Amino acid sequence: MNRRSFIQKSTLLGTTLFVSLKSLSFTSLLDNKVSGKITSKGKGVANVVVSDGYNVVQTDKSGNYTIEINPLAKFVWISTPSGYEFKTESHIAKHYESAIGKTNLNFELMALKQNDNRHNFIIWADPQVKNKKDVAQMMETSVPDTIKMIKSMDPKIPVHGITVGDIVWDNHELFTDYNTAVAKMAIPFFQALGNHDMDYRMGGDETSDKTFQEHYGPTYYSFNRGKAHYVVLDDVRYLGTERNYDGFISQAQLDWLAKDLKFVAKDALLIINLHIPVHNAVKNNTDFYAVLNGFTNVHIMSGHTHYNRNVITDNIFEHNHGAVCGAWWTGPICEDGTPRGYGVYEVNGLELKWFYQPTGLSKKEQVHIYVDELTNQKRLIANVWNWDPMWKVEYFLDGKAMGILEQQKGYDPLSVSLYKGDTLPAGRTFPEPSKTDHLFVAHFEPAVKNVKVVATDRFGEKFEANYTA
Repeated sequence: MNRRSFIQKSTLLGTTLFVSLKSLSFTSLLDNKVSGKITSKGKGVANVVVSDGYNVVQTDKSGNYTIEINPLAKFVWISTPSGYEFKTESHIAKHYESAIGKTNLNFELMALKQNDNRHNFIIWADPQVKNKKDVAQMMETSVPDTIKMIKSMDPKIPVHGITVGDIVWDNHELFTDYNTAVAKMAIPFFQALGNHDMDYRMGGDETSDKTFQEHYGPTYYSFNRGKAHYVVLDDVRYLGTERNYDGFISQAQLDWLAKDLKFVAKDALLIINLHIPVHNAVKNNTDFYAVLNGFTNVHIMSGHTHYNRNVITDNIFEHNHGAVCGAWWTGPICEDGTPRGYGVYEVNGLELKWFYQPTGLSKKEQVHIYVDELTNQKRLIANVWNWDPMWKVEYFLDGKAMGILEQQKGYDPLSVSLYKGDTLPAGRTFPEPSKTDHLFVAHFEPAVKNVKVVATDRFGEKFEANYTA
């Protein structure tokens, strides 16, 4: 073969190969895109955020979108915009569709009948049912109490719920029982993944969410209501062996969150929901906080600990909620003495108010007090479970104002009597009293007969507890 002939054939081969690769690339690119339209009553809705968990786009003025689908993506979802109802199935959030094999996905929105700048939401943490006996307790106590709370609210104000993980306790067949509970409560509910909601023995972290996703879709996403932007994240990283996990937010989620937040005003009310507390138990919390830099009104909703604690880190307020199941359905309180219960939140524009609702008790019951006899004196211990640094805790002895109680870290007396020791509580002996910093202590003369504690929260609401000898 002469040189000229070789060059001609090589050029032809190279050109053919280039065209073939170019065609292949173009075809693959087409296969990796999903297009569609977001409509309401047949009219396109502009500026709706659409995501596959990796890429984030907005609809154009006609409601159309096109998004490139990451090869690892399983879902395409919309970040439901303010002013529209949440799409649900039996009240379980259904804002997503499978991304597998799809090239076109349309979403229909229904406008709310009322303005949603004012709205309420409920946080359930750790219902954590292990068996049908636990389910029965949940259905007989937590569900009716939540229904009662919802009915006490202004019906003109929208309300939704979020469960921040450990929906069940490794028994995934009970997801359907939780779904029944949600259906009875009859408000839209969103779900975050907890460590006990994961699949074990199926591989690593990337395969541990399979059953959860079959029931509830993506493990991280966002939605909007009024001037609030909600984010749900998965901060439980499965380490590949039985029940071995840590608190960690994957880089894929951090990258997605940064893209999602580009469409959110810096002064918006930003409510982030996840399972493991960020402030002390998420290994890469510094990277997470960096993504939130510049946002001025951030609240994090977490669970996992089975105690109640409020922590403020660089103006980010984390609400670590007491458990719906208390100490794993073994008694009426969590390990820190907080009654089993849930958080109730009221949104008014950019403002957020809240309280902790103890199951089976009045909202006004926010303090438990104990008085015990010591040598030549008595001791008062007040447990103010939803305390934060803006609260004021005062006490009165026989009607006389004594000022502010001293804050101390210690154990709630009832939790000690119910849970301390190898034989308590009966049936599930592993719960133990947990030290808490929301205890307040005073010592006084044995002759004192009447003790009153008044705790005033950051919103000016007062809560009283009384003791008579």
